[in-house]
Amino acid sequence: MRDLSGVFKAYDIRGVVGEQIDADLVRAVGAAFARLVGGSAVVIGHDMRDSSPGLADAFGEGVTSTGVNVVNIGLASTDMLYYASGALDLPGAMFTASHNPAKYNGIKLCRAGAAPVGQDSGLTEIQADVEAGAAHDAAAEPGTVERKNLLADYAEHLRKLVDLSSIRPLKVVVDAGNGMGGHTVPSVFAGLPVEVVPMYFELDGSFPNHEANPLDPKNIVDLQAKVREVGADAGLAFDGDADRCFVVDEHGDPVSPSAITALVAVRELAKNPGGVVIHNLITSDAVPEIVAEHGGTPVRTRVGHSFIKQEMARTGAIFGGEHSAHYYFRDFWRADTGMLAALHVLAALGGQGGPLSDLTRDYNRYAASGEINSTVTDQAGRLAAIRAEFGSRAGVELDELDGLTVRLPEGGWFNLRASNTEPLLRLNVEAADQPRVAAIRDEVLAIVRA
Repeated sequence: MRDLSGVFKAYDIRGVVGEQIDADLVRAVGAAFARLVGGSAVVIGHDMRDSSPGLADAFGEGVTSTGVNVVNIGLASTDMLYYASGALDLPGAMFTASHNPAKYNGIKLCRAGAAPVGQDSGLTEIQADVEAGAAHDAAAEPGTVERKNLLADYAEHLRKLVDLSSIRPLKVVVDAGNGMGGHTVPSVFAGLPVEVVPMYFELDGSFPNHEANPLDPKNIVDLQAKVREVGADAGLAFDGDADRCFVVDEHGDPVSPSAITALVAVRELAKNPGGVVIHNLITSDAVPEIVAEHGGTPVRTRVGHSFIKQEMARTGAIFGGEHSAHYYFRDFWRADTGMLAALHVLAALGGQGGPLSDLTRDYNRYAASGEINSTVTDQAGRLAAIRAEFGSRAGVELDELDGLTVRLPEGGWFNLRASNTEPLLRLNVEAADQPRVAAIRDEVLAIVRA
């Protein structure tokens, strides 16, 4: 038996190409996935990484070996694959390693209608099937492969969900980071009253300009400078597979994903009074406060797309947001799409006369650290040290829904959680002001990095 625990994560499959992931592995995963989900066909998409087309084809070979057909949509953002899964009502596989460096690749899987496949919803069974390496009889009649271009359909679907036809003209800088945003943005924004100033739209899986991870401040420096240079109304930065979108205002200042979550939630609640809005446990306290103030019901959940989507299905939520700039919509099969969130922001901005900084000011109530990563060899041991230090203090509230969340009686909270894909501990801190955030941050990091 082969041990694949280092490749099968909480909600996807990911690893170094040629070392942890190769054509033979993904072929076996494709066959196991087809056996798990059944049905007539599987839709497959891939990003712009050099390894992605070959791995996607190998996965397709595994699927067709079981007698199940393949619909290959070729180059796609992850949310475009979710669109295909929803519109075609087929299970899907997206080949991408999102924001990870060029040497990585991976697979995000979903059932028909973009329903998530995570550790508790199918990944464990696929892993066991592949690890066992048991022989399976090939189908008497192998499946077929159909190639289908859904980019125009995807773009039209998004434009129907958010109407920008009557907004005032806007100038928006878009940094695609050489990722899939360079493929999807031109189609989605075609015909809208939005002048797009493109940056790094050339598809290049080696990421020659910067990492395609807009949550890291160093990766949005170019975007910030360009927004100021051209006098844009806003800036958008997409990650490698373009399922996340990060926003900067007209000054080039970052707009926190929590503020975007609150803004979009208010818009969705206006259409769906009293609706449920999901927020993960690292979003700002402002999110549940604002949702409640607008008549909605906030529901707190773990980090990660498969957990969010399951909770949305359970509660019938209309919208969900994460601190990492993932945004989920009931009207998009409960799947995450940064592009749709971006359209909501532009619709709100263009529907009034003020700048984005004014529009988002009411949604920023607290100071935050942003996500701070620490490379550690003993994630569990460092978490235990933090638990021991803070758990003994009077008035401290501990919560282990996901990692460790600590609320302090003096005000403020922090969450410390292990990465699912890297040897990291991720710290997020929120408090009334930046000095308080800095004090909490420094105390926690001194223990984590001891």
